[in-house]
Amino acid sequence: MLRFAFVNVLSPAELFLLSFGIFAAGLCIGSYLNVCIWRIPRGESTVSPGSHCPKCGTPIRWFDNIPLLSYLALRGRCRRCAAPISPRYFLGELATGSLFLLLFAFRGFSPLLPFYWFFTAALVFAAGVDFDHFILPDRVTLGGMLAGPVLSAAFPFLHHEALWSRGLAASAFGLAMGFGILYLVSVAGRLALRRDAMGFGDVKLLGAVGACLGWQAVLFTVFFASLSGTLAGLALVAFGGKKLASRIPFGPHLAAAAILWMMAGERIVSWYLGLFAGGF
Repeated sequence: MLRFAFVNVLSPAELFLLSFGIFAAGLCIGSYLNVCIWRIPRGESTVSPGSHCPKCGTPIRWFDNIPLLSYLALRGRCRRCAAPISPRYFLGELATGSLFLLLFAFRGFSPLLPFYWFFTAALVFAAGVDFDHFILPDRVTLGGMLAGPVLSAAFPFLHHEALWSRGLAASAFGLAMGFGILYLVSVAGRLALRRDAMGFGDVKLLGAVGACLGWQAVLFTVFFASLSGTLAGLALVAFGGKKLASRIPFGPHLAAAAILWMMAGERIVSWYLGLFAGGF
């Protein structure tokens, strides 16, 4: 159950307007992330040219570029040539808006919230690129590994610390643990299977998660990403015609697990440990 820590501060109307504004902002960011996911791996600018139909090249006018609404109004087709527009654009906007709103719902007016929004947007971008191209962009993986310690020293509360040195130490330890765990898995998989069992981008992404969120987030992310990745792989084998040796991107599972940690990871861990405490 969501706990709105700010429910006694705002009136219902104010809470609705604020939530709607956050959701709308998330939709706009999701729309831009769709552009980034498509263009950046192809070496194209995300600014110029403006949005256009990939089929006929017609520029998309502003009233046909409103997140969610324009897609529904056009029934998923270009206004001029009627070429189908991939539903991924709609889903990407909806997912980002929903994630922004859920982070607000779980975290309330936390000083961590702006950072969590930014990191979530970066993870959505990385997951989209990995899903399409089986690569994780260095601007997220290496960028996170570099920015995490700097931000942690400047804002040690990111790791629930008060001193810059302790924030930096927490980030460095998380980075080392995140990078080290998947690096060892990668090496062991290569020795056992005589092929790459895991991309190096996944190793760097978990390092970025550790640098930004800490070692507890690393363990949580590894567990839930492995669980969801295994279930997704089995489902694809059973229903999608895939083979057990088929290549499946792991980055989206890491990203989803890290976002889940930002939302409610500590609550989930406390609930899980409480089951054992109650049992004993």
